[in-house]
Amino acid sequence: MTEHLTIAGNTIAYDVAGQGPLVVLAHGIGDSRHSYRFLAPALAAKGYRVANVDIRGCGDSSLGWDGYSRTDIAGDLVALVRHLGGPAVIIGQSISGGAATIAAATAPDVIAGIVELAPFTRAQPFDLGGLVRVKRFRAGYTQMALVIMRGKLKNWTKYLDVALPAKPADWGNELARIEAKLSEPGRMEVLQAMCKTSPADAGEQLANVKCPVLIIEGSADPDWADPRVEGEKIIADLPRDLGELAVITGAGHYPHVQMPDQVVALTLPFLERTLDRA
Repeated sequence: MTEHLTIAGNTIAYDVAGQGPLVVLAHGIGDSRHSYRFLAPALAAKGYRVANVDIRGCGDSSLGWDGYSRTDIAGDLVALVRHLGGPAVIIGQSISGGAATIAAATAPDVIAGIVELAPFTRAQPFDLGGLVRVKRFRAGYTQMALVIMRGKLKNWTKYLDVALPAKPADWGNELARIEAKLSEPGRMEVLQAMCKTSPADAGEQLANVKCPVLIIEGSADPDWADPRVEGEKIIADLPRDLGELAVITGAGHYPHVQMPDQVVALTLPFLERTLDRA
């Protein structure tokens, strides 16, 4: 059953499944909690209370927020953890990976650890060399640039085609659901607004994180010419010995959708260590 948390006159939608230590799932731009349709039940079955969130402006959460930065999203996630009763591990993908960093740095009393899937957690310099050398990076970059400039749904779906180099069996239905949601008035505008935000606010907080961090990258992610290098840079900006990096061969920007079993296998030992310590 979908529940709602009111924050500053707006609402965040979420589902809760399972019993045990709290794990909060936060998706990326242009998506919804359905992005975790494979991961959420798997974690709940392993003894975790899983809160699966529609971040502000997305899914069944309300429109009309004042901002869509990582700092804004982080505040919502922390509010939800406090509402449900922490401590919690946040699993955040893409923009929500950066938000998880900020949540951990600013609310260490309730955030016990973070898992970042294909995260945008650092300001991204223009990589001309990568665009020239790496076809998938060039293709993804082009479609994202068109989304920002034009706000057209077809450019977003073309980006998704590159971002998921192998599609799950239910992808036809899932893509139709994504298209229907983003066709609602105001939803593409939120996607554009999120695309235009800078990850600099998250990068500035990396040094302030005190909890364990797991970064999971896909080797075929079109958002970076070399996703492993991006993950290594995030780890390097964290305090010493807090971060670990895993790279899933062949996964794109949505490893939890494309290869959920591998994401679960990487995440469960981290949750067991981290939440047992909390």
